[in-house]
Amino acid sequence: MLSFPTQSVSAGAVQVQGMLDPDDKAWLEGDTRPNGPGVEVAGRISEAGSGRYYFSGSIAGEVTQECGRCLSVCSAAVAAEVHVLFADGAHEDESDPDVFPLVQGRSGSEVDVRRAVREGWLLEVPVVAVCSPECRGLCPTCGTNLNQGPCTCARKPEE
Repeated sequence: MLSFPTQSVSAGAVQVQGMLDPDDKAWLEGDTRPNGPGVEVAGRISEAGSGRYYFSGSIAGEVTQECGRCLSVCSAAVAAEVHVLFADGAHEDESDPDVFPLVQGRSGSEVDVRRAVREGWLLEVPVVAVCSPECRGLCPTCGTNLNQGPCTCARKPEE
């Protein structure tokens, strides 16, 4: 579960343990989504003053991407610490990107960490993945994957 009524958080800190599913509606079109079950979320939400709640936790998952050197498919582990503030409309600072609004749930205002987890995930996903640090990439002349052996083209040595 990644959404908590503010009443339960006001009564004392709440432990967060859950998954953000790759098919969750928090993801937007074009987002790099996690493999498998999703993004594992662990942490705690506590009250941080009137109408304000603080989430401190970690996220972890795996993503499949194309290697930026050899174009083979590779997986990369993604992990990060996430620390964000949630606030109701009266206490929300719209100019601060680390302050998330509370959402309206069935039982009133709720702290829903899914959007914060999504943003933390997207900031940590590698822009260019590399299958291994030793990846030799592709020959710039003939396109042979140099990890599988030398190419046979007559390319000029770099000067």
